Amino acid sequence: MERPRFCSIFFILLLLALVSLDWISWAWTAPDCIIADSLLFPNLSYYVQFCTLAPGLHLVASCSNVKDMAQTLERVPRDTEVLCLQGMVSSLPANAFDDFHSLQLLRLQLGAINITSRTFQGLDQLQYLFFEHHAPCCLSLFLPPNCLETLRSLSSLSFQGYCLNYSQNINLPTSLRHLTLRNSCLTKLQELQRLFPSLLLGSSPTPSIKLRTPFLEVLDLSYNLQLKQVGVRALHGLKLRSLILDGTTLKTFDLTGSGLLHLDFLSLVGTGIEKLPGSVTGYSELRALDLGKNQIQNNLENGDIPSYKALEFLGLHDNYLQSLPIRFLSTLPQLQRLNLSMNKLGPTLEIPEGVFSTNLRVLDLSHNHLCDVPHGAFLPQLQELWLSGNNISSLSNESMQGLRGLRTLDLSWNQIKVLKPGWLSHLPALTTLNLLGTYLEIISGIQLQGPQMLRHLKLGSVEMLDIYPPWFPMLLSLEIQAEACIRFMSLSGEPFLLLENLTLQASYVLRQPDTTTIHFPSLRRLTLRGYSLMLSTSQLQRFFPQQLPLLEHFSIWCDNDNAVDLHLFGMPRLRVLELGYLNFFYESSTVKLEMLLKELPQLQALALSHLNIRNLSVSSFKGLHHLKLLLLSSQLALEMDSNLQEFIPQMPPYVYFSNVTFTCQCEVSWVESWATQAPNTFVYGLEKSICMANASDYSNTLLFSFLATHCPHDTEFWGFLISFTLVLLLTILPLIGCHKWSWLHYLQTLLHACWWKLGGHRLRGQFNYDVFISYCEMDQAWVLEELVPVLEKPPPEGEGLRLCLPARDFGIGNDRMESMIACMSKSRSTLCVLTGQALASPWCNLELRLATYHLIARPGTARLLLLFLEPVDRQKLHGYHRLSRWLQKEDYFDLSQGGVEWDTFCEQLKRQLRKA
Repeated sequence: MERPRFCSIFFILLLLALVSLDWISWAWTAPDCIIADSLLFPNLSYYVQFCTLAPGLHLVASCSNVKDMAQTLERVPRDTEVLCLQGMVSSLPANAFDDFHSLQLLRLQLGAINITSRTFQGLDQLQYLFFEHHAPCCLSLFLPPNCLETLRSLSSLSFQGYCLNYSQNINLPTSLRHLTLRNSCLTKLQELQRLFPSLLLGSSPTPSIKLRTPFLEVLDLSYNLQLKQVGVRALHGLKLRSLILDGTTLKTFDLTGSGLLHLDFLSLVGTGIEKLPGSVTGYSELRALDLGKNQIQNNLENGDIPSYKALEFLGLHDNYLQSLPIRFLSTLPQLQRLNLSMNKLGPTLEIPEGVFSTNLRVLDLSHNHLCDVPHGAFLPQLQELWLSGNNISSLSNESMQGLRGLRTLDLSWNQIKVLKPGWLSHLPALTTLNLLGTYLEIISGIQLQGPQMLRHLKLGSVEMLDIYPPWFPMLLSLEIQAEACIRFMSLSGEPFLLLENLTLQASYVLRQPDTTTIHFPSLRRLTLRGYSLMLSTSQLQRFFPQQLPLLEHFSIWCDNDNAVDLHLFGMPRLRVLELGYLNFFYESSTVKLEMLLKELPQLQALALSHLNIRNLSVSSFKGLHHLKLLLLSSQLALEMDSNLQEFIPQMPPYVYFSNVTFTCQCEVSWVESWATQAPNTFVYGLEKSICMANASDYSNTLLFSFLATHCPHDTEFWGFLISFTLVLLLTILPLIGCHKWSWLHYLQTLLHACWWKLGGHRLRGQFNYDVFISYCEMDQAWVLEELVPVLEKPPPEGEGLRLCLPARDFGIGNDRMESMIACMSKSRSTLCVLTGQALASPWCNLELRLATYHLIARPGTARLLLLFLEPVDRQKLHGYHRLSRWLQKEDYFDLSQGGVEWDTFCEQLKRQLRKA
């Protein structure tokens, strides 16, 4: 090969290798924002605080310290379902949320904001809209009359801590069902007519709607402290189902003649009313009435008692009742649910016959200082009995007589010390039993016999608890709590065949004798809390001797810093793993994080808290191909190995750091660029994390501040620039002796391409050719006779493409290298015809390399297509791995097998060329 040609080829290859380098970061972060998917880890809000979700919604973005709305929303994913914004923003411009077409809940805590009539345009899926200001004083808020009209799916609208005094004639969407004006400055209900005239029947946009089809189902006016009285006909014509006035200062309440003939639910909790509201006319169809936290105990028996013939729910909790309001309760023939909790009905309570409706299903007597289960005329129809927080000490056979239909019994947090055999014999329908917080020391299956379908059981003791068989084979969930120890005595066989949810909370969990086994073949969720030194691999294996094939969620917390080694085994379907306060990663421990996780191939969410991990490396996450969420909480002096950069492309979509302290070292300088730039992984908490130089360093130095001050920036990039300059200088010296100084042309072309890539500019010259065709001499006949006529045929039969053929378009007498470079740079695309002879041709290989260079240096402009005339091993192509990255499946054409018809091939080829 001639010396100039050799110099040119060497220089081109060197430049191709250099420009193909690319720096890619793989994570992103939204300042002061939390992006989360609650389906991956339901307990995420325990570690990372974000706004409350609505049922069925799980993609949430919660941002605080918002000052620039546009800048904040740039980093929020467009498919977000829940968006919560907190900060100080002066105004919301038109179409502020136009890009968030999936948004269904919007919560705004932005202070005094200006809203335009077009602010909420584009939110066709929005169902919940909340304006909130949490402060003692209210803020003024002006809403243009038509700003909510475009929200066609809005069902709930809430204003909390805002005054709407300057707004009027606000048009509400007809889809609205729940309206809240909480902690506002309403003084009388008549103001609603000025604010929302469409609420009233006379001015409703759809007056033809039947009266029983409500335009608004719930009106919540709670904690309007200036609303002291409700005038007659204040809500005349309002179509309403539920009215909530909790926390107002009403002394009297009467909606007689107001027009609310179809009111179903009325809540007056904590209003200080002195007598019962109502009359036969105004409340003939009232089904639910909540009068909790008032002082009306004397009025329930004295004076005229309103008639609530249709009442199904009555709330009288926290009303200082010292006896049952027998006269009042006997006038409620349809009553189904009665809440008498937090009164003073104890220590004994006798229920006279006929005081309760035969329709009563739920009775709540919690926190009433009862020393015994109420006795008297209990009804067989009663389904739920709540007796939590009383002083009941023992339960006998006579305690539960007459409750044959009872399904739920809550006796938690009582002084129960003895369960006499047969005390549940009168409850054959019982499915849920709660005995948490008792003083029981021994529980036997014999003591719980009677119910045939007990599914949910909670047992607890303030000291220790011994559990004896026989057990319930139909249990679905079991929770056991004890301050000291839980002992399973002489269990054998498979007593928990259907158990899906198991929670054990104690310092010790023992089995006696140790040779017995417990089987949980259907367990899906396992929670272990409060363990101490007895937690070990051997104990866990003895307690769960067989695999847990269906286990999906495993949570284990230990309150002791001396927990010993632990291994997970036999959990092939585990999706969520939560570990906390387990100090088995101390220096002398043989347990490493990778050993703990290697048997969990299906793991999707991993939460690690207070574990003293010390070091994270790439080996910890090998094999976790399905991991989607990683949470590190309350870790001290955490080191992240530099080899974690190898794992960056496989990092889960969500990585959270909560209260994590790092060691101050420059080896983690890569973390900052990874956490702030690229789109594959959302990283939260690093910008607020601190680092410590040593164990005694409590200076609270921000990690990013330390890296910016003490560590060189972009060391790899500057190293590349320095080495590139040295190699360039060493390369120029021998090139000066090349014939005709052709290296100057190559250098000019390279600088032009680099300037285009770095500056974002497109090549300015016009393209002289549509396609540059590269082929070897042996394939020239096929190219000229078969391919070229098809592509150059003029319209309308053909495409009329301008082709550049080396044998035809290279000037006579010109240097082939110069002509090839010039023609390829002036062609929109390059088509390489590849055969075994072409791969053996130096010119075809050079043209393929130069086309690859144009493809990388001019992304989005240059195009490369490969046409295989015979079977060729693609791995033999120069730069195969680079080509596989930049080329799509549609850029390859294979005519070697004869499986593609010629017409079909021509159409596909012309279609790809048209895209250039």
